[in-house]
Parts: sequence; structure tokens; C-alpha cells
Amino acid sequence: MSSGENPKSAQVKIKVWDLPTRLFHWSMIALLGGLWWSAEVGEMQWHQVFAYGLLILIGFRILWGLVGSETSRFSHFVKSPTQVLAYVRQPERRSIGHNPLGGYMVVAMILVLVAQLTTGLFATDEIFTEGPLYSYVSSELAGTLTWLHKQNFNLLLLLAALHILAVIWHGIKGDKLVGAMITGYKSVSHESVIEFKFRSGLVALTLVGVLAGLVVNYLIWPIAAML
Repeated sequence: MSSGENPKSAQVKIKVWDLPTRLFHWSMIALLGGLWWSAEVGEMQWHQVFAYGLLILIGFRILWGLVGSETSRFSHFVKSPTQVLAYVRQPERRSIGHNPLGGYMVVAMILVLVAQLTTGLFATDEIFTEGPLYSYVSSELAGTLTWLHKQNFNLLLLLAALHILAVIWHGIKGDKLVGAMITGYKSVSHESVIEFKFRSGLVALTLVGVLAGLVVNYLIWPIAAML
């Protein structure tokens, strides 16, 4: 190091994302791709299987947002509107983990996915496939929920596009979000080093195991038997 170099300017790698959060992120992308493909080609039984897999993931993410690692908790990245506006005015200020605006995007994505999954439980293609709760509502209400299920997917695509654009923009600015979500580590300046608290992966595995057991037993297994 030269005598004129400021040691605080050195980049240090710190752990930001735990393995459960990273696996959730990439698994969700894979399942959304599978859901789109199965709907496009009319493989509705596979569409249901992928949807129930996504139900497990979303259920886990909500629970992990309450009891998981520090950076994965809603309390860590869901900020007040005032803090979000302050970030919008000074977007050059980097955040470790989800930034205030990104935190709202996470919540919006989860809410839209919950709406998509919920309406799908009552939806029908009016040919062979019906959601497991279709028989509990009138045909008129089922038709409305089916319409909402289809229209909500467009909103989901919009949010996905905005997320991708945000990732690209941050990448141009030098904030490597994709790399951090792959490795779990992020390079920060020496003065920005923070040690976060992480929950054991066994806790995440237990949560996923319980959710998967319920969903597989009551929703996936009846469909898998017909594939």
C-alpha cells in the first residue's frame, strides 16, 4: 500500500445473504419460469405442481421474514415512507442488503404472488383442470377469480421487469447485486463493514420441511399420482 492511500478505501467482503434466502430467490425464479411455460403449452397438471412448489417457497419466505437471519427480516429492510423518499432523493447512497425502495419491491412481489396463488386455488380452465377449492365457491365467483388470476400475472411480469431493470441499473453503478445473491457476500468499503446475525440453516430446513409436508400431502400428491 502506498503512503498516500487511505486504508479505509479498501474493499472488504462481508456476508450479507444466508443460504436459505439465496436458494429461495433462485428457486422462485425457476418456478416462475416453469409456471409460465406450463401455462403457455397447456400442461395444467404441471402448472399446479409448480404453483404448489411456489406456495411452499412463499410460505417459507414470509416466515423467514419474521424469524430468519437479520438481513432477511422484514424489520431490517421495510422502512418508513420518509426513509424511502430520502433514498429516492439520494440513490447514490448504497445499502447493505435490500435498499429502502427495494424493500417495498420485495413486499409488493410477495403480495402479488400471494394473490396469484390464492386466486389459482379457485381457478378453472373450464375444460379439465380446476383448483382444489373450486367446488367451494359459485361458478360465477370462480370465473371472476380465474380472470383475476390471469390479469394478476401481467402485474407479476411488470414487477419482474422493474426488478430486472433495477438490478441492471445498480450493476452499472457498481453495486453487484447478482453476485451477492449467488455467493452471499458483498464488497463494501472498510468503514461500512457490518457483522449481521444469521440463523441456523436447520431452522430454515425445519420450516421448509413442515410446509412441504403439508403441501405435498394435501395438494401435490393427488396430482402427482395422475402424472
